[in-house]
Amino acid sequence: MDLWQLKIFCKVVELKSFSKAGEAVHLSQPTVSSHIKELEHYFDTQLVDRLAKQAVATKAGELLYRYAQRLLALRDETQSAMAEFLGKIKGRLCVGGSTTPGAYLLPRLIGLFTQTFPEVHIALMISDSSEIIAKITAGDIEVGIVGAQSQDGHLSQEPLMTDESYLVVPADHKWADRKRVCLREMLDEPFIIRESGSGTLRAFEQSLHRSGHTLDEFRIVAEMGSTEAVRQGIKNRVGLSVLPAIAVDDDVKTGALCTLTLAELDLKRNFFLTYHANRTPSPLARTFMTFLRHHFTQPDDRRNSLCT
Repeated sequence: MDLWQLKIFCKVVELKSFSKAGEAVHLSQPTVSSHIKELEHYFDTQLVDRLAKQAVATKAGELLYRYAQRLLALRDETQSAMAEFLGKIKGRLCVGGSTTPGAYLLPRLIGLFTQTFPEVHIALMISDSSEIIAKITAGDIEVGIVGAQSQDGHLSQEPLMTDESYLVVPADHKWADRKRVCLREMLDEPFIIRESGSGTLRAFEQSLHRSGHTLDEFRIVAEMGSTEAVRQGIKNRVGLSVLPAIAVDDDVKTGALCTLTLAELDLKRNFFLTYHANRTPSPLARTFMTFLRHHFTQPDDRRNSLCT
């Protein structure tokens, strides 16, 4: 057993495919199969069930996957620690982002960071807030930015920036020329929501609750698993929705979508820098977090110039 085999094994489990895992690590499918067979021989148990259309980890495989993730993370931490000792910032860092900051904020920040530290490789995982928080708690991800505040005492969360959400409508909607609407006006309009576990949905429900309303009052026509899917749903007239300004800024500038405020609701929320409170961050994670804090304490004009 070696770390390279464990990396291949993890790719097979994550992608549920020997061929896709091979593409990810630039190996042929037979070579990937050979490495998995060697691991199974080493542990004297089957690790992957080779089903007709996908590869699925057995119970033993699930156990190995959890430990393999920890070993690979420790490898990355070791590399960055040695690089720091030698006066270099290099290595691989796994960063998590909930769907809105993951798609619309972190790619720009990672680009700026890697311009400064070109020998750093960052793997970005995007999922809903609850999944990213769970990954940080489990130690699979060192640092993330999410749109929901966790009650888990094992986590530290720092507000990085405040974003405001708006009611978003197509450019030809009857309300497109308005600046604001009352909540009762939109209760009969077709409405799209995010999936359960989404920080965007949780923030919207909390705002509704504070104003004495619930999501049950809305005519919900669709539930979608990402901010991008909701954005496309609005553009294709599936329904209206409430989305963060950062997610629709380009569409508003081009005139494809329009944003309105909801009179009774406070739709401001924070994006939180999130990390494990009881684990010492790797030198690379520490450098990345310092970069994020510095970026968001820049004056607004300076910060905007860095993001364009």
